[in-house]
Amino acid sequence: MAEQPVNPLAGVAGPGPFSTRTDQLNFQSDYYGQGIEDKMLREAQPLAKTPDVRGMPSSQVREAATREPITELYAPSQRQDEPVTSGIAQGPGPGPEVLGIPQQTESLSSILATMVQYDTNGEIAALYEQAVARGL
Repeated sequence: MAEQPVNPLAGVAGPGPFSTRTDQLNFQSDYYGQGIEDKMLREAQPLAKTPDVRGMPSSQVREAATREPITELYAPSQRQDEPVTSGIAQGPGPGPEVLGIPQQTESLSSILATMVQYDTNGEIAALYEQAVARGL
């Protein structure tokens, strides 16, 4: 539902050079639309203070880069006692729980079952049947 202008006698602005506002309202005015309600809400609860999120100046970035050498691609491992499979659900080493990633609680077949109703060409239905056959 459209808001009524503050000055109902002002009417609608015309085309071309007559398209200026005749009621003398700005978009940021407290009388425009929801301005009064917004102002009351802002006064009732102050906005949170945003911490300073500016990055480091480029001089500090260059200084940090020269302090710590970059490991080359084919350099020997710096973590010789850590298995390559650390962080994944297979092989030796800690699993994905050390990464803080929530574990999947739904099975693949139940996820695909909810998607089958939107399947237009049968591909998801085929994937669903394969997942059920494999017990996934």
